[in-house]
Parts: sequence; C-alpha cells; structure tokens
Amino acid sequence: MKADRAYPRFVVSAKGTRWVEGGHPWVYAEELLREEGSCENGALADAVSEKGKYLGTGFVSRESKIRLRLVSRNANDRFDNEFWRRRIRYAWDYRKAVLRGEDLGCCRIVFGEADGFPGLTVDRFHDILVVQTLSVGMEVRKEQIFPLLLDVLREDGQDVAGIYERNDAAIRSLEGLGQGKGWWGETHPLSPVTEICENGIYYSVDVENGQKTGFFLDQKYNRLAAARLAEGRRVLDCFTHTGSFALNAAKGGAAHVTAVDVSESAIETARRNAVRNALEERMDFLCADIFELLPALEAQGSKPYDFIILDPPAFTKSRKTVGSAERGYKEINYRAMKLLPRGGYLATASCSHFMPAPLFEKMLRAAAADAGVELRQIEARQQAPDHPILWNVPETDYLKFYLFQVV
Repeated sequence: MKADRAYPRFVVSAKGTRWVEGGHPWVYAEELLREEGSCENGALADAVSEKGKYLGTGFVSRESKIRLRLVSRNANDRFDNEFWRRRIRYAWDYRKAVLRGEDLGCCRIVFGEADGFPGLTVDRFHDILVVQTLSVGMEVRKEQIFPLLLDVLREDGQDVAGIYERNDAAIRSLEGLGQGKGWWGETHPLSPVTEICENGIYYSVDVENGQKTGFFLDQKYNRLAAARLAEGRRVLDCFTHTGSFALNAAKGGAAHVTAVDVSESAIETARRNAVRNALEERMDFLCADIFELLPALEAQGSKPYDFIILDPPAFTKSRKTVGSAERGYKEINYRAMKLLPRGGYLATASCSHFMPAPLFEKMLRAAAADAGVELRQIEARQQAPDHPILWNVPETDYLKFYLFQVV
C-alpha cells in the first residue's frame, strides 16, 4: 500500500482480516481494533490488518454493526466520477450479457454488493428507475452517482424519464437514516405508475405504493418454468401479489387459475392486469389469508387444483425468527401437499436469506412425510441473473424455488 494514503485507517483484527481476505466486503464493528485518523459518517476509510497490510477502502457507518463496507480492494483507485461511471457501465453491460434483450426494460440494474455498490439497489421499470439507498455511504453520494446512472443508460439509447426513491425500508434505521419516498431531481414523469412487459405479459407497476420497489423482478424466469407445467391444469396461485405467477400460468395454457392474496389492493391490480392481457376469462381472484384458505379447502374433501404455487413474502428477516418462519413454511407446504392429488404439481419458494437451501429442503422433506406423500423434483432454481450471487458474499444468495410432482 502506498504510504501517502489520504484516508483514515481502521485496523482490523486477525479474525476480521481473514474474513475480508476471504472475499467478504463487510468489516464488523467488533472486529475493529482502533481508528487512526478521524472521518465523518459515510466517508471513505482504509481497512488494514494489524501488520498494516492494505485490505480495502470502504464507507464508514458509525451507527451500524457493519462499520465498514468495502468498495474497492485496489489501493490505486480514485473514487471520482469516472470510477463510479465505470462501475455503472460494468453493471449495465453485465445485464445486457445475461438477460434476453426484451428483459432489459424491466430488470435490476444494481444489486448492492454484488455490483460493487454497497447498500444501493436500482430497479428499472420501463422509463422509471427505482432506487433504494440502504447505507449511509451511498446516501451521501447519491447526488454524484444518480446523474452518472442516467448518463450511462441514456448514452446506450435507453429511455429513462426519471428516478424514484423508495427509501421507506425500515433497515435504513440501522444506518441512522430516515425514511421517505419521492422523485429525485427536477425532471421526472407526472405519475409514479408505469407499465412493464415481462415474459410477454403486461403489468401496471406503482413504484410509489407497490411492495419493495414496486414489483418482484427476481422470479421472472421461475415464472416461465412454472408456466411450462400449467397447460391444461387447474392452478392455485397463493400470495399472488399483482398476479405474476397466475398470469404466467394462464398465458401458459392453464385450464383455470385462481389467484389469492391477503391484500385487496393487490388483488384489484392483479384483476386489472388480467384484463390488460385478455386472460380474465380463465382466471378468478380471491382476497384471503392463505393460512386459513388452505385448511378450509382441504376440509371440503375435494381436490380442486392439480397445480399449487406458493410464493410467500419473507417469513424471516433475521436469525432470531428462523424457527417460527420454518413452521410457517412447513404449514403452507404441508397443506398444499395434502390438497394436491397424486400426480399434481407444486411450485414453492422462499425469498429469505436466513432460510438457507438446506434448511428449506429439510422443511420440505418433513412436510412431505407428514402429508404422506413423496416429492419428485423437477427443478431447483434461484433468483434471475440480474440479481447475481457472489459466492464469497452469502447474503446475495437468497431465493430458493423448487418445482415438484407429488407422487
């Protein structure tokens, strides 16, 4: 490392050094031995080992357990406009390489640490970019980064009309940040509602009031996989939100699809999406709690569906609640397996990082045993490639998706 570094230094313990040298970009407060020099919250600082070896440079967060989020491991990097422009271009070029061309109009452009932007999410919905800044380091640099984001996309011929900030996530409080949402900058569309086309299906997306950033982009190719099994079948889509799996199943040739969600507003949007795609004649919509609906359907003694899709919200967002989440996942999967006829099909997912694949699979085996059925695995899938997984950052690996036949 050069001797004339301009940044303060955080000296990291031996354990923390091994963690960082293993490829993880986070340095926890408990692994910091001392600070050399002073810096403001959100500023850049170097991480060094006890022997003074340079480990990387990152954002300081005074209020988070993650005290330093590394941005670079190259001591020669200068964090100017060209640095961030290059990072944005890398992220966009990656999406152009791994997605079908028609999917670039609705995709995740920046996925936090997986793209070298700790705490930043950027989703594209047609002509609107929706951003979440979940680290103080990104928050203080957004006025630098957002214009560059627009420049890179527009220079590539992409039609982007504005940026909407969805900073209403509770996790911001861990960084000492407030919550809020609204348009960034003076130039933007009049309405926060736009339309996207994914897998040939049109959706109305409300980036102001929809869940997360407005729509769940990570399941795009899993929806296609489910649709391939739907032809001629009676489908129950649980936790449908605005109808994405249900609409894919209907477009895939399902005999009939029932879409269920506990949110009346989500169901109304799903119904409108069905009309928009001329699929409403093969669909019906129900506002209900899945934990109550599945036992009620089972009690009727019939087998009204031969394909059930379970795509629930995250049942756990911390290690403390994994046990209760596992019980919730088991309940709905057990009920679905009991409700399906022999030879029926099950699609089931978990979007929680804290429910790792081995634990989720253990739960599925227990649910199948209790239901008295066997599972024939068709596919095991993960999130779409615009949500890339870094093997050295387990937190980027979160979505599990399985297709089974019940035998």
